[in-house]
Amino acid sequence: MGPDPLHLPLPGGTSPSPFPSSLLLFLLLLCVGAGGGDDFLIFNKLLPLEAEYAHFSSSLRQEMLEETRRMFQHGYDNYMQHAWPLDELNPLACCGRGPDTENPDNININDVLGDFSLTLIDSLDTLAVMGNTSEFRRAVRLVVDTVHFDKSNTIQVFEANIRLLGSLLSAHLLMEDPRFPGLAPDWYLEDLLSLAHDLAERLLPAFDKTDTGIPFPRVNLRHGLPEDGRTTTCTAGGGSLLLEFSLLSRLLGDPIYEIYARRAVAGLYARRHEDTGLVGNVLDIHTGEWMGKVSGLGAGVDSYYEILLKSFIMFGESQDAEMFHVSYEKIKQYMRRGRAECNSGSGLHPLYVNVEMGTGNTATNWIDSLQAAFPGVQVLHGDLEEAICHHALYYSIWRKYGCLPERYNWKLDAPDVKFYPLRPELMESTYLLYRATKNPFYLHVGRDILYSLNNHTKAKCGYATVHDVHDKSLEDRQESFFLSETVKYLYLLFDEYNPVNVHSSSYLFTTEGHILPISNRFRRKSWEEEGLFGADPPHTSSSNFAFANSSLGHVPTSQNCDSLGLETRWSLPIRNRYLQQIFGALGLS
Repeated sequence: MGPDPLHLPLPGGTSPSPFPSSLLLFLLLLCVGAGGGDDFLIFNKLLPLEAEYAHFSSSLRQEMLEETRRMFQHGYDNYMQHAWPLDELNPLACCGRGPDTENPDNININDVLGDFSLTLIDSLDTLAVMGNTSEFRRAVRLVVDTVHFDKSNTIQVFEANIRLLGSLLSAHLLMEDPRFPGLAPDWYLEDLLSLAHDLAERLLPAFDKTDTGIPFPRVNLRHGLPEDGRTTTCTAGGGSLLLEFSLLSRLLGDPIYEIYARRAVAGLYARRHEDTGLVGNVLDIHTGEWMGKVSGLGAGVDSYYEILLKSFIMFGESQDAEMFHVSYEKIKQYMRRGRAECNSGSGLHPLYVNVEMGTGNTATNWIDSLQAAFPGVQVLHGDLEEAICHHALYYSIWRKYGCLPERYNWKLDAPDVKFYPLRPELMESTYLLYRATKNPFYLHVGRDILYSLNNHTKAKCGYATVHDVHDKSLEDRQESFFLSETVKYLYLLFDEYNPVNVHSSSYLFTTEGHILPISNRFRRKSWEEEGLFGADPPHTSSSNFAFANSSLGHVPTSQNCDSLGLETRWSLPIRNRYLQQIFGALGLS
């Protein structure tokens, strides 16, 4: 959280106070207790929720770290033993899973699985984060020797981009990172970057024959556009390619990938509703007409907003910041329900609902599990209070069921869609909120998630999808994002001295949880004359994200912890009575 407030120099450069730090701490706590209200009395007995969440010991943290490492090894080792080189692990049958060649219309499988060792590629930077250098090097060797994309498989552009392209770029860049020494084998000659380049070339046909600039949702890796006649795409699918495509362009010095991705984002942004400024969730790429007019923060739209912000952090392009800023204002104006402030006032707990894009009226009575990542976006934006309250709702749902149902009906207080495929979104926002607040509450949340996963989803050969959150029956599938994201965020939550945490302002996570270094190098466009011969772009201190001084605010690092209320820093992140309120609404004791 930054310098110890008990040892800061006094104004005017005078020497620190001669009073003992213990006395100063006593005076500080006295002041806090005097102004904290009746639910934050520092000298009274802790309230039950404060007692439950206020402390997390170093030994318990280490225990959770080792348990998370064992979780990864159980999932990864069983994949390598029973499933590789196929794409995914079936943890109940202890075998592998690839594309469904007998049923090409099975897009639930074929959108993601393309016979390219998906889980191995998706797990590369998790191996690096966990310090398993030898296995990382072996995995890179296997990918380079055995994986190619010259296959007649039709896959979804969005999934290939976030799971494959993002992972290949991340692993390649981590091998260049001095904070991760020993990752690059002696024989490595940018092989993963070459593989990423080949994959991106095979995705480019999705942008052909579309007047809107918004890509077709699928391509055949060998033959280009499939002949299935599908011309509709979700907003996230068409608008979430910007981060990886632009990074590839800047690594290769070839603008084509960034040009296509930016054209797609501009095409979606230009089609916001003229009255509300909201986007829908499904669009025809030829006509530009919205076929789905529900606007929300979950499936179909979620990463569109996320990537606008993250692209600005990575590349510093002002139009990305402007698009995110305008969009976020509309989100809060039309989607937010409940009391006006997270930690003050009266009324129902804040809730972001799905709305009609043309009116802002409530469109559905459910929210979905993908929306649980949006508190993490709010953290990056600097809207911490909103992130805290938004996260508290999803954590309460997790506590009720021991996992997140795919859809939760807030009107009926019951799941609408009951399965849980080991998704990472709640873990992601938990990790980012802990990094922003350092509040032990979020370590407890991580422990709850870890225990639930071990108790309800652990199988003989890995971790399985929950079929029904009520009875915890299982389905035979371990999706690649479990190792790529869910376990990675858990591990980083408990690994205090991981390079990613020690230098947290120097890294950015993609929407698939892949780690990218933030560098001025990626703010240059070598194909532009000014990038070759002009002055360097403005330098951004390594202690801040790229948008530290922008109109978007700044990331809550030690430089701006004072923006957090004392109660958020020293007690529960959300006031006791409001946490009781949301727990009570979900039927939790």
